[in-house]
Amino acid sequence: MVSSWLYFLIKKRKLVKLKEQFFQQNGGLILQQQLSNKEGSSETTKIYTAKELNKATKNYDASRIMGQEGYGTVYNGVLLDHRIVEIKKFKTIDKNQIEQFINKIVILSQINHRNVVQLLECYLETEVPFLVYDFVPNGTLFNHIYHESNASTVSWETHLRIAVETTIALSNLHSAALVPIIHRDIKSTNILLNQDFIAKISNFGTSRLVPLDQMQIALAVQGTLGYLDPGYIQTNQLTKKSDVYSFGTWYSWSY
Repeated sequence: MVSSWLYFLIKKRKLVKLKEQFFQQNGGLILQQQLSNKEGSSETTKIYTAKELNKATKNYDASRIMGQEGYGTVYNGVLLDHRIVEIKKFKTIDKNQIEQFINKIVILSQINHRNVVQLLECYLETEVPFLVYDFVPNGTLFNHIYHESNASTVSWETHLRIAVETTIALSNLHSAALVPIIHRDIKSTNILLNQDFIAKISNFGTSRLVPLDQMQIALAVQGTLGYLDPGYIQTNQLTKKSDVYSFGTWYSWSY
């Protein structure tokens, strides 16, 4: 009995150390530090355990897979409070991408708006991290504009409302957030639609927080060609107007 107890104790300690190693490897300490420094961080963003995510996806059963993407697998899950969520399980994260990954979590933790996809949870204590989002069932606006099978299901009035909701969300990101946020890649593939076709801005991987005392920030050009602000391309100076330009570009092309 003593030998068995010692064996399980040692095994448990090794597991704890391994989890700590993965947590640090996936940027957990950086995330904790940045979130603690952000007074406006949403209390809904949590660091959850593997056990909770396993239950939500029935141990990542194949029947729960929603799709495969470049970074990994997307699962449909149901939390203990019966909320339906989307769980993104990464294949791997390159060390050079950790900063961008943590940046996304920090930025999403600042936002609590009905027209922005909400990050509910993150889990960093495995070899690859997981992110848990609100489930948005009707896919991207792009699919409803360009796929003939979907285009007829959305009325012109609904498309107009989606455009208005997107501008309201952008205004909130730019002006109402505690620290202004520039999305940096506004386009129809990054606008998701829920069951009532309410717009939800998504994909904040390249977004940036803007210090309150600055109108613009100098950054290497990132985003989608064709939607990028020419002034940003020429000067590397990113401003809120860059998002406005991207919005105007996809709206004029789409409609």
